[in-house]
Amino acid sequence: MENESAHPFARLSPDMVIDAVESSGLISDARILALNSYENRVYQVGIEESEPIIVKFYRPMRWTTAQIMEEHDFSLELAELEIPLVPPVKNAEGETLLEFKGFRFAIFERKGGYPPEFDNLDNLLVMGRFLGRMHQVGAMHDFQTRNTLSIELFAEKSVSFLLQHDFLPASLLPAYESLAKDLIDRMQMISKDSVQPKLIRLHGDCHIGNVLWRDNTPHFVDLDDCMMGPAIQDLWMLLSGNREQRLQQLAEIVDGYNEFYHFNPSELALIETYRTLRLMHYSAWLARRWDDPAFPKSFPWFNTENYWAGHILELREQLAALDEAPLVIY
Repeated sequence: MENESAHPFARLSPDMVIDAVESSGLISDARILALNSYENRVYQVGIEESEPIIVKFYRPMRWTTAQIMEEHDFSLELAELEIPLVPPVKNAEGETLLEFKGFRFAIFERKGGYPPEFDNLDNLLVMGRFLGRMHQVGAMHDFQTRNTLSIELFAEKSVSFLLQHDFLPASLLPAYESLAKDLIDRMQMISKDSVQPKLIRLHGDCHIGNVLWRDNTPHFVDLDDCMMGPAIQDLWMLLSGNREQRLQQLAEIVDGYNEFYHFNPSELALIETYRTLRLMHYSAWLARRWDDPAFPKSFPWFNTENYWAGHILELREQLAALDEAPLVIY
């Protein structure tokens, strides 16, 4: 593991955070609160004679400037159409992406909210409408530089990284390599046999932790993982429980969704493929970030023999799930 001081975020002291905010023209009252974020660094900063703001410092070397700007432009496009999310704030020059001493950052208004209650089917109907409106806008044109959801990017490259950097214990390596190959082969076959879905601009990481609920309306925290992909990628993570429960949830989501944008039922055959991609990518994400001192402290259970044994078991269950009949819309 690299020395803690070697990681770029080690330079991001509270004083530097305040200096960065004040470089944008705001005057801080020196109150600063670190918020829960691993990929980037996010802070609430007090502002003199005004409401606190939220400032997000982007992880160096993760996104290009063009990719971040596509995220910002998509956020602003949605906000202009009154689709509920919090876009980055423009400075006096109309800029949303700012820079201070090698760090790129953006400022957002602070907005409150609470975790959504998706066991309430009425809330899922509202969430479906929200996503339908968002995808209607997302389908208007494509991202040019953001990632596209694919087996190669989220599975093949994840497996290659883990194997090349010797994360798995030798005793589990043969089982993981064989299972990963079987999963990739099976997902490629499903993709080949399925109707090719329309790719649109998506949130990309649409789980309950990225949604705040207020005024009976869902709001996305931000669009840091926005990408090109099929609509189902923003819907399947809202489903939970046994098959009958998921069918009920899906029916509510799609009813709301179809009020604004047509959902293609053929995409339901891809849910378990995208669930598998998420599981494989998550382990590789933790491994890629293991030199960030925040990760071993926050994920102490990762990179142990028990973790990898459990991950292999989880992937075996996914191999079986890939052969199950897809969900249907009643």
